[in-house]
Amino acid sequence: MVAEFNQADKDKFLYPHYRYYGHFTPEYLAFNANLQEFAQKVGYITDLETAGKISPEQAYRQIKALWIKLDRSKEELGIDSESSPETT
Repeated sequence: MVAEFNQADKDKFLYPHYRYYGHFTPEYLAFNANLQEFAQKVGYITDLETAGKISPEQAYRQIKALWIKLDRSKEELGIDSESSPETT
């Protein structure tokens, strides 16, 4: 018997999100979601590169673009290492 999955089940499988246990602020929660998305996409890109579907240069460019986007979100959310609760 083949199990039928709806779109929500597929999304949960392909894009799992894990609970955030860190110091809670809305900014940290938003950044954590962005960080999880970054990690998932990097995983897909490295899988594609390993399988020979994209070149190492393409993988590098895509990951670099994702990193820039993540760094920008960190700045926009006002998160810096000086103000993190772990350093105080």
